[in-house]
Amino acid sequence: MFSRGKCDNVKYDRLESGSEAKPFKKKICALKIFYFSCFLFILSIIAFIYAQDPSKAPYAIPTGQNHERKDSDLPTHLPFLQTPHIYHTSTSPSSPKVCDVQVKDSPVIKVSHFNTYVIGSYMEHRFSEKQIKIIAIVLRNEQATYSCVMCCNGRTVTSPAEFSIHTDHFSFEYGTASITCPINSTCLTPTHVALTDRAVLGNVESFQPIRNRDIQTAFPYEFTICISVMYDYKSVLNLVQSMEMFRLLGAQRVVIYKTNCDSDTQKVLDYYEKRGFVEIIPWTIKKHIVVSHGWKNYESPGQLHYYGQIPALNDCVYRYMYQSRYLALQDLDELILPSKVKTWTELLPELENMYGSSVGFEFENNHFPFTAKAHMDYEQDKWKTVWGTNILNYIDRVPNDPNVFNNFKIIVNPRLVLKTTVHGLLDSVSTRSTVRVYNSIARMYHFKNLTYPPDTALIRDNRLWAYANDLIPAVSKVLQACGLIEA
Repeated sequence: MFSRGKCDNVKYDRLESGSEAKPFKKKICALKIFYFSCFLFILSIIAFIYAQDPSKAPYAIPTGQNHERKDSDLPTHLPFLQTPHIYHTSTSPSSPKVCDVQVKDSPVIKVSHFNTYVIGSYMEHRFSEKQIKIIAIVLRNEQATYSCVMCCNGRTVTSPAEFSIHTDHFSFEYGTASITCPINSTCLTPTHVALTDRAVLGNVESFQPIRNRDIQTAFPYEFTICISVMYDYKSVLNLVQSMEMFRLLGAQRVVIYKTNCDSDTQKVLDYYEKRGFVEIIPWTIKKHIVVSHGWKNYESPGQLHYYGQIPALNDCVYRYMYQSRYLALQDLDELILPSKVKTWTELLPELENMYGSSVGFEFENNHFPFTAKAHMDYEQDKWKTVWGTNILNYIDRVPNDPNVFNNFKIIVNPRLVLKTTVHGLLDSVSTRSTVRVYNSIARMYHFKNLTYPPDTALIRDNRLWAYANDLIPAVSKVLQACGLIEA
């Protein structure tokens, strides 16, 4: 059967019966072939299982024809990069079940029968009776009636939901909504909730965990920054400069609602995420809704204001309500800089002594245009290969008109906030929600490409340079660690 294989030249001890030697040799040879075949078969099975195990390559980017098209119904000029995070997709085999229903711990969950998308669910402790607060995106002209289905110790309890649409929708079709679920005596400690059509009973497709179930008085973070939304982002140098400035100011956590970015930006995000400084919230609303690239619907077509910025900010407030003493609600190109001290840790006690602790603090926006003259005192040649603009080169600001309203961003105790918006608060537990901080104490530095009248008398303001000696080596260290510049 085999021609001159391994078994043909094998020598055995002489058997007493010559007539039995030949069959014995064949038997031994057959056993070796059998054992060798079994070994190969087992090895093949192990290799096949390993190849099919997705956990062996948790950071792999999908390939093939379904990669980017499947992720987005809108084309973008930057590749979408998946970021490892704590959420499970609806098809994940490891997703747990409660009350015999799958759990989805993701920030965008569609409600059946309605154009409603649940972002996050949170226990609300600040009223006489506890309730569940759901942050959602809703189609404003849709006549929706909701029920809250809560999971309590393996059984479900249903109650009618009430909702209000936030007023800062900027006339887009969709807006942010606060949906409340009353908690009754039959379910005092729900762990998960689902939003359903009140007219359809028993239609629970997935539960979302309820966060903030316990009131915390000790906070893991003193200052957290809520960033929304990262979309088509590639200004790597500016990202690192902002992150390191946030550190120098005293922030311990930065939360980014991310749609997509380029590969170098992803390297930087991975760097900070692994060190616990950044939390990435996957922001996938554009799979369901056409998002606008601006805040004026007649200039930037779409169904939802500016990439869904407002629902993301509201979710961030509730997500970190009992994790952080203060929240700064701002963008990556904005820095809130104190004028007399160097950190927020020093600034906030001073502000609370002046204005009290039951208000948020407004910091007036001041533009520092990249179109102005560059001051090269802190120019770094080794940064020139990295995409972005060195903010240290731009210390001239456009004067604000004191006779008109000037926008601002806030730092606030999140436990004061009921509804937030891009600039300030829509609703709070305090009768006086925010106060404007004097520019002599602190202001917001906004670095961006900006055109201004040629006869504008720019104001020299080099406050940022007070951080330069600490900022420059910190930025270089991160760029080197990410392989973006040489050591």
